[in-house]
Amino acid sequence: MSDESHEPVGIDELLERVRAGYERIEPLDAHAAAGTDEALLVDIRYAALRERDGLIPGALVVERNELEWRLDPRGSHRLPEATGHDLRVVVICNEGYASSLAADSLHRLGLRRATDLVGGFQAWKRAGLPVTPPPER
Repeated sequence: MSDESHEPVGIDELLERVRAGYERIEPLDAHAAAGTDEALLVDIRYAALRERDGLIPGALVVERNELEWRLDPRGSHRLPEATGHDLRVVVICNEGYASSLAADSLHRLGLRRATDLVGGFQAWKRAGLPVTPPPER
C-alpha cells in the first residue's frame, strides 16, 4: 500500500486499496496455473477450517502468522518452494478477504507476482475443483 497519509481507513477501503495493487485470480485460472507449475497455491486457512472443509491437492499449507517468514526468499526460515522474488504465489483463505491482506504483505517483501484467490477456498469448492476431503473423525 503506497498511501503515506496515515489517516485511519475502514477495512473495506483498505481491501479496495490493496487489491488495486495487483490482479486477483479466479479459481479456474488458479487451478490451471498450479497444474502447469506456473503458480504456487498457498492455503493460509486455520486448522479448524482445513479439518472441516478439506484441502486443495498440491497446495502448500502455511499458517497466516508464518507466511512472510516461510515465503521470503532471503529468509532463514523460508520453505524450499520460496525460490525467488519472481515466484507466482496464490494465497488462499476461506472467503478471499484475509488472503488479500496477505498478498499485499508478500508484495512488500518483493514478491511482486503474489496474488490471492477471488472468493477463497469456498469459491474453489463451488467451482467443483479438486478438494481432498477432511479426515474422518
